[in-house]
Amino acid sequence: MTSRITRRRVLGHALAATTSLAAGSFARVVSAAPEAQKITPDLIEAAKKEGKVTWYTSVDLPLAERVAKVFEAKYPGVNLKVERSGAERNFQRIGQEYASKIYNCDVVNSSDAAHLILWKRQNMLAAYVPEDVAQFFPAAHKDPDGMFASWRYMLCPVAYNTKLVKPEDAPKSYADLLDPKWTSKIVKAHPGYSGTIMTATQQLSRDLGWAWFEKLAKQKIMQVQSATEPPKKIAQGERAVMADGGEYVVVELKKKGEPVDLIYPSEGTPLVTGPSGIMARAPNPNAARLFYSWSMTAEAQQLNVDVGALRSAHPQVKDRADMKKSADIKTLREEAAVVADKADEIKAQYVKIFKV
Repeated sequence: MTSRITRRRVLGHALAATTSLAAGSFARVVSAAPEAQKITPDLIEAAKKEGKVTWYTSVDLPLAERVAKVFEAKYPGVNLKVERSGAERNFQRIGQEYASKIYNCDVVNSSDAAHLILWKRQNMLAAYVPEDVAQFFPAAHKDPDGMFASWRYMLCPVAYNTKLVKPEDAPKSYADLLDPKWTSKIVKAHPGYSGTIMTATQQLSRDLGWAWFEKLAKQKIMQVQSATEPPKKIAQGERAVMADGGEYVVVELKKKGEPVDLIYPSEGTPLVTGPSGIMARAPNPNAARLFYSWSMTAEAQQLNVDVGALRSAHPQVKDRADMKKSADIKTLREEAAVVADKADEIKAQYVKIFKV
């Protein structure tokens, strides 16, 4: 299930390609974020001349397509092409493309913030700060050098099927998942495929220890790939409880009448930022700046919340009425730089424990 292509290999190939470019055409010395940029008539016209922008994202396809539709309606003449796949798959794809000197991606979004850190280290991102990011986003949700910002953030909670489990019997903590009564009743996703689960795995291994995962593995877990899959498995009744998965998927399923409900574990819920950035070799740089800037506005960010049940770092965006307020949820601390440095080790340890 996990890829044989490690991050180290992907970045090594990409770096070899980038260093072969003419000096000064690509790399820059990172010092401070550039001045914030507004969406101007000149930028819009320049984007229309390019006529298109390609967006690599790991967000759920229905939301990605809705974002594209709204963007294209707001800026006629600029086509937004969505390339949606799992965060790890997109990471590998970009590395392979850059190694071959193929530059298709204009704007990239990942559910694994470590990806953006790694691309920044390899000079694969362009410095650009949208006005909304500079004015409204908290420091924790924007790169100090202006390379990326949190287009979204997600929570990775526990959830259960309400037809199979009574609310009073549902697990309240990660420790509860180790109860023998949940044997053969739990589903979880894989850090080798999902950036969300990679980040959550790092946080849980740090705070609960790998010993917790070793005990969980004895519960005869159903292993799936994407963070979007566990909510669907419990909704279908294939498993009673999910150990991890996308909060937003559970919210949307519940809205449709599916028998699912969320649990925010007492130890804290993993918080996963999903940053976006512009590729330094973007083939449509003006359209990329336009889309990236618009995607960080309150209008676009509210769309993420209302349509996709995601969370936003933009203070003008309101929580959905059917979602627990962000301020009322205890979250675990994200360490994207640690994930960037230790992702391959984390995946290897996970595979060793779960044998998948």
